[in-house]
Amino acid sequence: MEKLLINGGKRLFGKIRIGGAKNAAVAIIPATILSNDTCIIENLPDINDVKQLKNILLALSSEIEQHHYSKMKIDTSTINKFEVLGDCPRSMRASYYFIGAMLGRFGKATVSLPGGCNIGVRPIDQHIKGFEALGAKVTIEHGVVHAQAEELKGAAIFLDVVSVGATINIMLAATRAKGTTTIENAAKEPHVVDVANFLNAMGANIKGAGTDIIKIKGVEEMHGCEYMVIPDQIEAGTYMLAAAATQGDVTIENIIPKHLESISAKLIEMGVDVNEFDDSIQITRMGKKLKHANVKTQPYPGFPTDLQQPMSVLLSIASGTSIVTESIWENRFLHVDELKRMGANVKVEGRVAIIEGIEKLSGAEVVATDLRAGAAMIIAGLIGEGETLIGNLIHIDRGYEDLEEKLCSLGADIRRIDV
Repeated sequence: MEKLLINGGKRLFGKIRIGGAKNAAVAIIPATILSNDTCIIENLPDINDVKQLKNILLALSSEIEQHHYSKMKIDTSTINKFEVLGDCPRSMRASYYFIGAMLGRFGKATVSLPGGCNIGVRPIDQHIKGFEALGAKVTIEHGVVHAQAEELKGAAIFLDVVSVGATINIMLAATRAKGTTTIENAAKEPHVVDVANFLNAMGANIKGAGTDIIKIKGVEEMHGCEYMVIPDQIEAGTYMLAAAATQGDVTIENIIPKHLESISAKLIEMGVDVNEFDDSIQITRMGKKLKHANVKTQPYPGFPTDLQQPMSVLLSIASGTSIVTESIWENRFLHVDELKRMGANVKVEGRVAIIEGIEKLSGAEVVATDLRAGAAMIIAGLIGEGETLIGNLIHIDRGYEDLEEKLCSLGADIRRIDV
């Protein structure tokens, strides 16, 4: 079994480059099915979720060339299967995008219910609501989603809750439906915009992505294209928080600073120096004491739920009392028990965590309860006194590219060991 061993107390210094956005890539790869042609996708992150999606496409009889992990040439004209079953789809949340993509192109899809991190109830009812509004019949039997439509027709769809997954999935199916589809109360995250831009590059007609109303005018055919995935907002935010936590001086390159405004604002509030450039950001905290802060997760452009857990580590060593409110997922405080092993003073009441800052954490043996909790425990290990051993790395490997190498390049003492 592999674990991460961290010797804490090292400040992070230097420059790192951010990879492609996980949450965009895992939707864009299934979306290539809509083209019936060849697409070349660049700036893909080197993570397990991307590898799993590649395996699913190969199982559907797609032809894929990949000379470098960040660039994939995908020919979906050879697809002759419409079922995505087994362990691969059950291991990740993003497998549900195959429903929208195959429904849009073939009018049918059979996909195992998705898996992913255990961060709370993650129903696909809004996805189904959208597919049914477009004219599909959807049933769930024995853990498998069956969707079929003789013809998809544009419709007005109002999402009961803001859902990134439902927004993208409905968008995928609607690109080749007859007529115009309107998605109201749509998610506005950067990766929603990126997927819409990719679909438009394949010949779709989508307007309004990035606002709460998206309009999709269906097209009969879509073609191949070349496309570069945007930088990963969450990976960048994770390194921003790690730099602040370790009293470091780190420049994070290949980013879109606007996507990070909610994180930058909170760090500045806490007393961290943040310098923005065209495509990079510098985080500096040389000896400054951290101030407490209150954080509430919200859909974009609010503070991202995916950075709540790493942020809670930073707050655990800030002076005073901080309050974290998780408004997106009800189980996103599972990391707190692990953080307490390292000495943190945190009390959870429902969806609220009350954090009393302490001077320092101490190393301990902990586990990654989910993907972003894994990132949180790594940051905790970087600032903890002594050794920290982190298990359950399967979660971390799903979403962070070359994490140990990037941290080592900044001066961290971290390595993967067999236990």
